[in-house]
Amino acid sequence: MRAPGFWSRRPGVASMLLSPLGAVYAAATARRVARPGVRVGVPVLCVGNLTAGGTGKTPTVIALAQRLRDRGTQAHVVTRGYRGTITDPTRVDPSVHGADDTGDEPLLLSAFAPTWVARDRAAGARAAVADGAQVVLLDDGFQNPTLTKDLSIVVIDAGAGFGNGRVIPAGPLREPVATGLARADFTLTIGAKHVDLPAGPPRLYGHLEPLKTGMDWNGLPVFAFAGIGRPEKFFDTLRALGADVRGTEALADHQPLTRSLLKRLGERAAALSAQPVTTEKDAVRLPASLRGQVMTVPVRLKLDDWGSLDAALADLGL
Repeated sequence: MRAPGFWSRRPGVASMLLSPLGAVYAAATARRVARPGVRVGVPVLCVGNLTAGGTGKTPTVIALAQRLRDRGTQAHVVTRGYRGTITDPTRVDPSVHGADDTGDEPLLLSAFAPTWVARDRAAGARAAVADGAQVVLLDDGFQNPTLTKDLSIVVIDAGAGFGNGRVIPAGPLREPVATGLARADFTLTIGAKHVDLPAGPPRLYGHLEPLKTGMDWNGLPVFAFAGIGRPEKFFDTLRALGADVRGTEALADHQPLTRSLLKRLGERAAALSAQPVTTEKDAVRLPASLRGQVMTVPVRLKLDDWGSLDAALADLGL
């Protein structure tokens, strides 16, 4: 689904009328997160957010998996597998599974660390530990109480912030900001703009940087499409690389790439005499027959300073 426009603006009539429902939603979340979680014998690191939609959690999980690997620790990712059909704990195998089975993000994450999809996060974590995980990276589980978290990072998109500051459906928040930050060990703000936060946990800062692949984007005519939380970030990245962005199509987050949609996107690119290009996350939803025809721009998270997070990992024996 697309986020309503009023979520990103100052509170107006629509958000005020929906605020009572937002209070109900916030109360339900508070009751849910108060439930005790289980431990699975290894540390659990949670990467989550306070808002609906993308904030940069997937690049953060990738960066953590690589950091832990460099420290000699085997991390496994556990995720719900949004929009996937698999329910029981299953290790993602790209040679067997497609995006319809697991969702798009698990397929992408599986290229960097063993990744499990499971509707029951505790069952998924147990399966990961049985398979050799020395630490579990819980993707998008900050409001899920199933597992006890040893360290939680709340990721914030600097460009979007917390929108109008209201709770779903009056705004984009899954819970009030102060309530959520009280459970976090770190916040990670991604992007150049500063986000004002109430007093809370230590702050990390980072940015998404295109991976150097040797591709010369300068002057290349492209037609860009993306189904991520904020597609305009991807379009801006292409422009910053010097690409000649002749057209764009902002899709809903995780939007299925149906045959009719792909046909229309291909026709638009051809009419513009432009190369189709999309994100890594969208690319895993493409049919195999089209993956060679659509280019991607891989991006990686770069933290300004790993010091405080490295120290926290060391405290956990990682």
